[in-house]
Amino acid sequence: MSDAERSYEKSAELFGSSFLAREVPTRDFPSAGMTATDALRLVAEDLALEGLPARNLATFVTTWMEPEAQKLIAFNLHRNFIDHAEYPRTAELEQRCIRMLADLFHAPVETTGARTQGSSEAIMLGALSLKWNWRQRRRDAGLPTDNPNLVFGGDVHVVWEKFCRYFDVEPRIVPLQRGKYTIGPEDVEPHIDENTIGVAAVLGTTFTGHKDDIGGINDLLVRIKKERKLDVPLHVDGASGAFVWPFLYPHSEWDFRLEQVRSINTSGHKFGLVYPGIGWLIFRTKEDLNPDLVFKENYLGKTDSTFTLNFSTGSAMVVAQYYNFVRYGRPGYTYIMENMQRNAEVLADKLEKMGDFRVIGREFEQLPLVAFRLTEGHSYDEFDVAWQLSAERGWMVPAYTMPPDAQDVKIMRALVKQTLSREQVDTLARDIEDACRTLEKKGGAHESERKKMVVGSGH
Repeated sequence: MSDAERSYEKSAELFGSSFLAREVPTRDFPSAGMTATDALRLVAEDLALEGLPARNLATFVTTWMEPEAQKLIAFNLHRNFIDHAEYPRTAELEQRCIRMLADLFHAPVETTGARTQGSSEAIMLGALSLKWNWRQRRRDAGLPTDNPNLVFGGDVHVVWEKFCRYFDVEPRIVPLQRGKYTIGPEDVEPHIDENTIGVAAVLGTTFTGHKDDIGGINDLLVRIKKERKLDVPLHVDGASGAFVWPFLYPHSEWDFRLEQVRSINTSGHKFGLVYPGIGWLIFRTKEDLNPDLVFKENYLGKTDSTFTLNFSTGSAMVVAQYYNFVRYGRPGYTYIMENMQRNAEVLADKLEKMGDFRVIGREFEQLPLVAFRLTEGHSYDEFDVAWQLSAERGWMVPAYTMPPDAQDVKIMRALVKQTLSREQVDTLARDIEDACRTLEKKGGAHESERKKMVVGSGH
């Protein structure tokens, strides 16, 4: 090291971090370390370039929790959830959460379930149980067990197609239609046969926030069981909605009050108001979980049952979920959901008043969000508006096209979350209007700007 370099290092040690005027490690494993303070600053300054979570109206995932919850999370980051012998109280908190969710979803008897990394794992596990139960029924009847199929709409999360591909199940996907972005019994019935392991219905789609006609699909499956002797179970994908409907629409029947609903998944890290990642899978009865999917292991200190795709995982979010349940209870969750819904209605009113947008399906039961699209006759489209909002004001409001056969429909969606205040709703509405006026003047976003715009549907 030269004298100049040694002098620079001494100055950096006294006045600032040495990486400030050097390239940071990005490819090769570092040949030397740095002080904890330098490492902290390096990573923190890199992440400072990220978007602001408070303005991210694309993601359904929780971006804020109370300071008390954050303390509990910090205190439990070092605990491995799967070590039930060493951390039995954490295992007990998981079981309390499962029992509370079963009660919330009107399970008719004492049942079972699982904590998962999120709804994707919960869906994989729930669908595996559908397949295993179907296969067992077929074997008991002396029937072949090849060619299983699963029926769901084009409004589902991509994980349903992943499950079918990973676990060799034929996906029977009901296409959407222009102006009809959910599915009902008339859409499902033609796809059901003796090889159908189940039907998946969505409670709160990521595209428009509405629910499939779960009650109608249930009635269809009850009729098919009676007339055709085919017992086709119904799984409710409540990734977002299962923490919303019980509080905003308590009399709406979509859960275990319906005979054919055998399992429900939900994301604690969405409207369960917990940081990622935590999800839940709840069965109607213990018998709905196929026992062949449950493993016994005894190398962590005692014999435990495991029903997971992941093994080691943190305890913190289980603790945080239980904190929320005891902190808020039914009144607290209801208050939060109603506030979000009221602000969503205010935003919808303002968008409609502008005259530039048409709000989609606000007369129906819906997640606390606003799905909207431009009216006819504009020189710009929804992707231009999304880009302009992001570039000028930092709002992340996604624009996307609908799934087949409605892929020509472009939509925007603003998720109204717990931290989006009425004042911020007013600001967002003004910023959307300003973005439209700017786009009118310049005739839309330039092609180079459009190419930079990569906004997903906020799954």
